[in-house]
Amino acid sequence: MQIVERPSPNHNARPGGRAPDMLVLHYTGMRTAAEALDRLCDPAAQVSAHYTVDEGGTVYAHVAEDRRAWHAGVACWQGETDVNGLSIGIEIVNPGHEFGYRSFPEAQMQAVLALSQAVVERYRIRPLRVVGHSDVAPERKTDPGELFDWPLLAAAGVGYWPDARTVQARLEAEPEADRQSIGRNLERIGYRWPAEPGDAGAAKPRGRTAVLAAFQRRFRPVSVTGTADSETAALAAVVAAAA
Repeated sequence: MQIVERPSPNHNARPGGRAPDMLVLHYTGMRTAAEALDRLCDPAAQVSAHYTVDEGGTVYAHVAEDRRAWHAGVACWQGETDVNGLSIGIEIVNPGHEFGYRSFPEAQMQAVLALSQAVVERYRIRPLRVVGHSDVAPERKTDPGELFDWPLLAAAGVGYWPDARTVQARLEAEPEADRQSIGRNLERIGYRWPAEPGDAGAAKPRGRTAVLAAFQRRFRPVSVTGTADSETAALAAVVAAAA
């Protein structure tokens, strides 16, 4: 894994000197790597991350890990709203849904895996504290998206991926009970479950619809509907049991 220093001025102190205990993965959502790197290091943009991984696997280091990088914005996970203050942020070069979302190359994924493993081991980050940007900001963000290989990371000890047989058994055993408890299970995992239902037909889903879509994008990427179907409820129950 090649690491290139590309410092960003956009950072400040972590609150109370607390060590990070979350890892947040993003895609850059810009047309090119050069544009993304320039923006992350532009003081006028007021955004940054600790690292960026380009499609060839090169890692760019922007902000020291003991500093708070500005990558998550307005976000919440497991009841905590200062996600920037609690996390390491990794940007992954990809044009995103706006500019031609595509699969992440193997070299890039291997670099993301190696970097993430090192961060998780260094700070002993628990599996459900490894999240995507869309998990912590479901009404605003969709990254790293449904093409990101979460199972690859989980198999190497980074994050969590549910066992398909366990999910199927849960679905067959208690389908309706699972549907009724989906909000409670999503909150147990870490999502904020809104009071309002949301709009499944909106360009940017809001409320519960947005949270369901974010959960599906993470744990059922083949079908992101934003609806509380029985399979999604079974998935939520299984993931919540790992919390």
